[in-house]
Amino acid sequence: VLAVEMEAAALYTNAAAGGANALAILTISDDQERGEMTSARERETTFTNMMKVALELA
Repeated sequence: VLAVEMEAAALYTNAAAGGANALAILTISDDQERGEMTSARERETTFTNMMKVALELA
């Protein structure tokens, strides 16, 4: 398993059912194989940057 993602499938399913467009922007926060975890500060920064990209695309 390279990655775990749980919400995008539901997002796309609901968008398709409603005739809407949808986009998922994903980031990797932890490496389960190596046991490496992203710090809370790094996750916050990454999330903020992802939101900026999403708003530019909207």
